[in-house]
Amino acid sequence: MADLKEANLRIAGMTCAACAARIEKGLNKLDGVEEAAVNFALEKTKIKYDPEKVNEQKFKEKVEALGYEVVYEQAEFAIAGMTCAACAARIEKRLNKLEGVNQATVNFALESVLVVYNPDEVTMSDMKEAIRKLGYTLIEKEEQKEGAEDYREAEIKRQTRKLIISAILSFPLLWAMAGHFAFTSFIWVPDLFLNPWIQLILATPVQFVIGWQFYAGAYKALRNKSANMDVLVALGTSAAYFYSLYLSIQSLQTHEHMVSLYFETSAVLITLIILGKLFEAKAKGRSSEAIKKLMGLQAKTAVVIKDGAEKVIPIEEVVSGDIVFVKPGEKVPVDGEVIEGTSAVDESMITGESVPVDKSKGDVVIGSTVNKNGALTIRALKVGKETALAQIIKVVEEAQGSKAPIQRLADRISGIFVPIVVGIALVTFFIWYFAVAPGDFAAALEKLIAVLVIACPCALGLATPTSIMAGSGRAAEYGILFKGGEHLETAHQLDTIILDKTGTVTNGKPVLTDIIVDKGQQEAEFLTFVGTAEKNSEHPLAEAIVEGVKEKGISLKSTEEFTALPGFGIQAKVDGRELLIGTRRLMEKENVDVTEHLSKMEHLEKQGKTAMLVAMDRQFAGIVAVADTVKDTSKNAIARLKEMGLDVVMMTGDNQQTAQAIAAQVGIERVIAEVLPEGKAEEVKKLQQAGRKVAMVGDGINDAPALAVADIGMAIGTGTDVAMEAADITLIRGDLNSIADAIYMSKMTIRNIKQNLFWAFGYNTLGIPIAALGLLAPWVAGAAMAFSSVSVVLNALRLQRIQLKP
Repeated sequence: MADLKEANLRIAGMTCAACAARIEKGLNKLDGVEEAAVNFALEKTKIKYDPEKVNEQKFKEKVEALGYEVVYEQAEFAIAGMTCAACAARIEKRLNKLEGVNQATVNFALESVLVVYNPDEVTMSDMKEAIRKLGYTLIEKEEQKEGAEDYREAEIKRQTRKLIISAILSFPLLWAMAGHFAFTSFIWVPDLFLNPWIQLILATPVQFVIGWQFYAGAYKALRNKSANMDVLVALGTSAAYFYSLYLSIQSLQTHEHMVSLYFETSAVLITLIILGKLFEAKAKGRSSEAIKKLMGLQAKTAVVIKDGAEKVIPIEEVVSGDIVFVKPGEKVPVDGEVIEGTSAVDESMITGESVPVDKSKGDVVIGSTVNKNGALTIRALKVGKETALAQIIKVVEEAQGSKAPIQRLADRISGIFVPIVVGIALVTFFIWYFAVAPGDFAAALEKLIAVLVIACPCALGLATPTSIMAGSGRAAEYGILFKGGEHLETAHQLDTIILDKTGTVTNGKPVLTDIIVDKGQQEAEFLTFVGTAEKNSEHPLAEAIVEGVKEKGISLKSTEEFTALPGFGIQAKVDGRELLIGTRRLMEKENVDVTEHLSKMEHLEKQGKTAMLVAMDRQFAGIVAVADTVKDTSKNAIARLKEMGLDVVMMTGDNQQTAQAIAAQVGIERVIAEVLPEGKAEEVKKLQQAGRKVAMVGDGINDAPALAVADIGMAIGTGTDVAMEAADITLIRGDLNSIADAIYMSKMTIRNIKQNLFWAFGYNTLGIPIAALGLLAPWVAGAAMAFSSVSVVLNALRLQRIQLKP
């Protein structure tokens, strides 16, 4: 057996989890496929296969045979260097051999190539490199995104257009229905709207043009010997439509002015379901935005030193071993080692820690982090897919791809429910036609339609989505955004909450916390000198000190001399006095005796603070400490989570001592410290393997892999966009109380869904046998069906009255 390969395809056209199950089943039946897993939420499938037995073309053919579409992207390039048609053929042949390229067409006359490809399998860099190796020059001419992203945009526009048209056509039918009841008889209804033929004209395009997608979906399901919500929708709306058509034709013989029609039943139901489809289309595919934003963080170019000269080249062309120059304020382009220069580098996007790290010769720097205040010369060690950021992207992609969609209860039941209902309806028809009222086709047909109408999936179809819409809408009012209904369903099952430290439990910004002044010093004067000296520094800790001094209303003076001492601190002269502010090593280097004061410094450091020694004229003058402070609400929120029976864990890339100090302040007993981004995801997996349902709460890019791996990822809204895109729930207010609120909202919504399903099935359980016995006229069945839908919607709307903590 050959080595197994893995293919990732994007699939369009799935309407429910049953579609995903059918595709998965079909692909797994192919000879040579080891395993196929379809993710409905991401519209992707991952296939492990034997390349000697099967290939991507076979997968594409199988998916299309099942009635779905494999979506590719398209890119156009200009090519320089071709001299004849043989060159074009050579390039075309090479590109078509690349894994992930569906089709490559080279136009020699236009000197261009059009490539249809799968972006999950092959990148533009791969294609450029393949062509460069053939000896030609490739110039990016135009990139046309005709893949999943544009497909989703087109789907949203299509559903919006259908909704508008359907609503316009259904409104007169709804108006006409309003005049049918005694308690609404005061509503004026134009005679035109009561005309059966006008109703037929209005309902027909809704039924067969707007609603065609349900017929198509039902056909695909039935062809593959299964049933889904499309079958139920097509069945129920068709019963109402065709029964109304039957009554309309019958009226030609009786010449009655008919009002007992059910055209509005089918039209309004289709309109509501199209509304649900629109929300679904908007929710799909958002996780791919996280990947795009992560990739956007990468530097686009690098300054490489070759033969003593600086040259700006695309990041894709940097190779391991290149010498790269990084100016202050620029992104570090690749992972590497500092060979010259000193600076502070902001690594918060990788480590999550707000305090920049000092770098000098021999230190390692990470690609895409920001060089703050000094020039660095580095040797590239890892480039392209080997960089830390690329690895984070890979972890997020794999974690998102491995998530199985939640199977809707209504979808699972529909596979059994539909055949049973159809069977009962047919049995009812034959009993009435042959036994109860022999030869009376109209009477038998009425009973059959009554059974189908009472069993129409209005309430069943609305039970879950209306609760989810109402619950998620109410949660949004309190700043809790659920990315999809499946996350609202899952959150109530959580039993373990993992909290990131920086920006989640804490505020994520260093502030001046402690001032210790030596005997003989006045605090105001001390802070004046310290603030004045630090205002010339670009270091974030200096900025925190200066801001803290200014908040105390102290005015700063001018500095006579200033020198930054990277890795040590600063040296300055203010009003003729020499100041030294920095580390123990700085004081040792400048022969300032601080021995008896080190215990105070160590005490501050045990509390998770960064302490700096201050000397004036070579004499110890005091200590200032800067720290990332705990949010005011964190302690109470964590206590609330514990009261709910949840285990709370804090996980951070910071050192153990600082992490323990912060955890002690907020009442967290279990701490996992000094963890890299990939390690965070592994820690989450360990808990999951132990049978825990885990939520990860974070705010930084470094949390993205763990957010994606967790059963539920919650992103603090005050954090990065990437964290929010990778997460399942966004907590906009940044208050940890929102975690408890989200879980409570999930519990209430699930309870509401169960109530809806109970009532939906209750109507069918009672109504079907009554209709089969001939005791329920179709119009009564229609009214009962409508009432069941109304009751489900009204019950769901109760969720909007739930009160959460303000």
